Amino acid sequence: MLFGLHGGAVADRHDRRRILILADTVRLLTALSVALALAAHRLTVPHALLAAAAIGATMAYGGPSRMLALRAVVPPEQLRQALSQDELRVNGAALAGPPLAGFLLGLGRAVPFLALVLTSALALGASTAVRFDSRPGPRAPADGPEKGAAFAGLRYLFAHRVLRDTVLVAAALNLTGSAMLLTVMVLLREHGTSAAGTGLALTGEAVGGLLGALLVTRLHRGLSPGALLLAVAWTGALAFALPALAGGPAVVFAALAVTALGVPALRVMLDVLVFQRVPEEMRGRAMAGTMTLLMAGLPLGTMTAGLLLDRLPAPTVLVLLATALAAALLPLTFGRTLRGTSWTE
Repeated sequence: MLFGLHGGAVADRHDRRRILILADTVRLLTALSVALALAAHRLTVPHALLAAAAIGATMAYGGPSRMLALRAVVPPEQLRQALSQDELRVNGAALAGPPLAGFLLGLGRAVPFLALVLTSALALGASTAVRFDSRPGPRAPADGPEKGAAFAGLRYLFAHRVLRDTVLVAAALNLTGSAMLLTVMVLLREHGTSAAGTGLALTGEAVGGLLGALLVTRLHRGLSPGALLLAVAWTGALAFALPALAGGPAVVFAALAVTALGVPALRVMLDVLVFQRVPEEMRGRAMAGTMTLLMAGLPLGTMTAGLLLDRLPAPTVLVLLATALAAALLPLTFGRTLRGTSWTE
């Protein structure tokens, strides 16, 4: 979050292929330092925290450049399909990653980090081998002291009503969704669910996202951007309250899967709208702005849920989350802005 907006400004000003190569190199060296420290029994908490921050920074700088690289190598008519396939990659990794981490950790404490070194090396090889037009787009003339600033992307997003509403609803879904995750974990513990059962129930989010990635094209064909946004958000609001009625692992799995089913279509929609409606010279900052706002919801949601769970039962917290999201959606649902949107090529 600290470097997110600056990462977008860098992507709009500098060679994106070089940014990707540098980000992958830093991640590789950081993971290698943790693996070596673990092997030597010298890993400290400050080292671990700095490594986590460094890897987070590589995401902040590499994320916008990677999305712009995707746009550079994919023809416009295949962009939506390529973004949908990228969602399959993300959700497939989310589903396979945790059990793989447990398996690798069982082989040795340093093994998961050695695996990260290997995958970072593969990513670095891809960034080095793939050739594309990695130069930034033409810059707009400098009309004022803030032209080209890191916050220009956010200003553009909030000045465009459809983009603003879309980003804010997606951020609200991230915030309430992360709060729901912590709440259902507490709920399952109170019901006596084992750790393995809790883990399986929480995979509902990844399973729903994986299935949802297969539905992106159909949802985009059948719904306008505003209708899709409201449908995904209202589905989430209703699904949040479901575990409050029956809190078993099967219900939690189903609620998380239903909530995540439309999220890939929503994420692809955000990317498509940015590519379609944001000038080329500002796309990196606009993407970084959306990524920063979406990521901000994760810690805020977890913190909010923790504070509420200290004072209220888990079912009550779930109902509160569903009610808060529904209350935020009501003005947008009855307004004309979102309902009147259409896909523009």
